[in-house]
Amino acid sequence: MSEEDSHLPDECWELVFKFLKPKPHYEALSLVSTQFLSITNLLRTSLTISDPTLPFLPNLFLRFPCITSLHLTRLHHSHLHALLLQLSRAALPLQSLNLSGHPSLPSNGLRAFAKKIPTLKSLTCSHMGFLRNADLLLIADCFPFLEHLDLSFPENSDNSAGPVSDFGVKALSLALPKLRSVNLSGNFFINDPSIISLCKNCELLEEIMIFECHFITQRGIASAIRERPCLRSLCVSNFGCGTKKGDIARPYATSDFITALVGLKGLTCLDLSCSSISDELLLCIAEEGIPLKKLVLQGCCNYSYVGVLCLLSTCQSVEHLDLQNAEFLCDQRVEELCEFLGNLVSVNVSGCRMLTELALLALIRKCPLLNEIKMEGTDVGKKRVGDEVLNGVVNGGVKSLYLGSNSWLRDESVEKIASACPSLEVLDLSSCCGISEGVVEVLRRCGEVRNLSLAFCSGVKLTGLDFEVPRLEELNLSRSGVDDEMLCVIAKCCRWLVHLDLENCCGVTAKGVREVVEKCRRLREINLVCCCEVEASVVAWMVFSRPSLRRIMAPPSFDLSGGQRELLLRHGCIVSL
Repeated sequence: MSEEDSHLPDECWELVFKFLKPKPHYEALSLVSTQFLSITNLLRTSLTISDPTLPFLPNLFLRFPCITSLHLTRLHHSHLHALLLQLSRAALPLQSLNLSGHPSLPSNGLRAFAKKIPTLKSLTCSHMGFLRNADLLLIADCFPFLEHLDLSFPENSDNSAGPVSDFGVKALSLALPKLRSVNLSGNFFINDPSIISLCKNCELLEEIMIFECHFITQRGIASAIRERPCLRSLCVSNFGCGTKKGDIARPYATSDFITALVGLKGLTCLDLSCSSISDELLLCIAEEGIPLKKLVLQGCCNYSYVGVLCLLSTCQSVEHLDLQNAEFLCDQRVEELCEFLGNLVSVNVSGCRMLTELALLALIRKCPLLNEIKMEGTDVGKKRVGDEVLNGVVNGGVKSLYLGSNSWLRDESVEKIASACPSLEVLDLSSCCGISEGVVEVLRRCGEVRNLSLAFCSGVKLTGLDFEVPRLEELNLSRSGVDDEMLCVIAKCCRWLVHLDLENCCGVTAKGVREVVEKCRRLREINLVCCCEVEASVVAWMVFSRPSLRRIMAPPSFDLSGGQRELLLRHGCIVSL
């Protein structure tokens, strides 16, 4: 076969790249050949713009012509207006724009941008400094074809600017007929008319998020969802809170609300976090056969195991289940629930203090599709199960495991859990102070780990690591007591690190940092905050020695004043304290 016959067309390579797991870093692939460079340029659809990026934008837009999503959250606010003007002149097929975290909306820049790109489908403006009704009117005027809008948690730090009210939300609902999802969480001054007008006027609306909107009542929600029976997702927190004095229980969900809720025959996502619900509500959902795929009851009260058992035994389509802080859960009850969770993909039972590794093993054994488990702040490690219990317990589908703040957890238990989940990619053992050398055995048995957190693990030891860990990209060792000796081991065995967090590691010096930076050639971000023994001079050395670095959280000895920060910025690396 000739070389020409063996050459794969771009379309084939594109399919290969898209199906690589985990998602590849296109930067590395682009260095293989000019063909791969051309393909990866077309595959990039999202771009985050920060201040160092600004001078290179014209070239970046030429290189990545298929950018559909822009994130401007890391950009200094003073540059936002000019950038929007520049974007209005670029021929990009933009569909999504994220302006979160800025003090305010740049009205003039946004209008200029909208004249060229009026067909924007998604706009995210969460955690703005302040948000007013005038801003909502501006958004409605600029982007009449919006389908997804996020206006969550404005800070409203400017007291002279009146907050978003029912008037602004109603005007928005009348101007955005294609709206499919809206997030108004944290807009504290909106009332029932806001959610009612959205459901009444937006005929395509499928998803509503109104977390921490305390003036929206059960009655208002019930009236709203009757207007829009095609809703697929309803997310509301602090529902049914009412007033709470002393030990007086919060009010249950009303029959009016329950009747309206079960009228949503296509509801697939229900999130009632931190709300006062009832077994009656759960039983009614079960009786109506609502096709739930995601159920979040995190921090809820006034319901019991009976209601959960009835719902899950009937609605066995649930894929994502969150029962965080459910005080009634124990190992035996989790074992019973697992009989009905054959489709479960992710589960959160953090804060359920009676759960041990027996519950964890039941989930691993009985839920074949399970991908993510969160069991933080439980009693995992307390039972110390024997090998006979673990015999044959293996689930290669579990990729993410969060076991932070389990004070009973010891090396032996961690090693056994790792054996049951050999395909782990994400492992969080933060604040598990009983962990020491067991982490080394975990890395040996779970060769796919790419994200490992050992934050606040004061007893952790990696000195026994004597083999390469090629998949590990993100390592959090903040407040772990790591020293230069362990950093030398990490530099030798974890050469593919991309992110390294060493915040408040007082045993780390410039010697250990240099070792990591020299040998980890893909390192993009390192956190040295409160590393008091690290000399300031190492910061500039890192930037010039490791071109891959994009962000350094500097040690306290580093002085940001003067022109040093700007010099390092010109080399493509953001340095901050």
